[in-house]
Amino acid sequence: MQISLAGKRVFITAGAAGMGRSMALSMHELGATVFTCDVDEAGLQTLPEGVSTYVCDVSNSASLDAIFTEILPQGLDILVNNAGISGPTKLVEDIEDDEWRKTMAVCVDAQFFCVRRVVPVFKKQGHGVIINMISAAGIMGYPTRTPYASAKWAVTGFTKTLAMELGPDNIRVNGIVPGNVNGDRIERVIHAHAETDGLDPEEVRRMYAIGTSMQCYVDPQEIADMVCFLCSDLAKNVSGQIIAVDGNTETLYPRS
Repeated sequence: MQISLAGKRVFITAGAAGMGRSMALSMHELGATVFTCDVDEAGLQTLPEGVSTYVCDVSNSASLDAIFTEILPQGLDILVNNAGISGPTKLVEDIEDDEWRKTMAVCVDAQFFCVRRVVPVFKKQGHGVIINMISAAGIMGYPTRTPYASAKWAVTGFTKTLAMELGPDNIRVNGIVPGNVNGDRIERVIHAHAETDGLDPEEVRRMYAIGTSMQCYVDPQEIADMVCFLCSDLAKNVSGQIIAVDGNTETLYPRS
């Protein structure tokens, strides 16, 4: 079985680091023409020649529109809505307005902004693939992370509805649920959890591992591999699915 994305044009949000970077590199290696954006200009500059990069805050629709105005006239085959932020780790009564709104803006609004622009192109050409990054927080509860969980549940509904609405136009839409993905982001989550609950970060790290059936952390490349498969012709009839790459998360808030 050989996965190929040769000839495909791909746009990935938040491609400077972590999962997004792994996706950009993998899709580029599989023959796709890759475009990606991020707020991290230095990270974007480390991507290889042949990957087109844009500095962009995805919560700003005008900034995204400027990118799409440049790349869409030549067509687009795949959209990967990868951008997201963790939001605050607080009890619900302590969450500030701007913390709630910023989490929703990056995790939900940005996906809508991107989909709104690419769907007319996908419909006109008669095909397209959309991948939305969700989270286990989008399929279960997550105490002290109310804005993030609420945003990711919204993305789950967005994904399921888009698959139904766009399926007749030969546009496939799927969601990915990453597990505890190794990298800077999970370290920030672990330390925020540890501070909120008064625990040692190493204990929280162990708790997160045993919160999965396989008691594991996953690598960004594992997420990229699944995205590449779902975007390929090997998955031509896979749509409307929420697919976890997480060792089967049993709880997002393991108790010590």
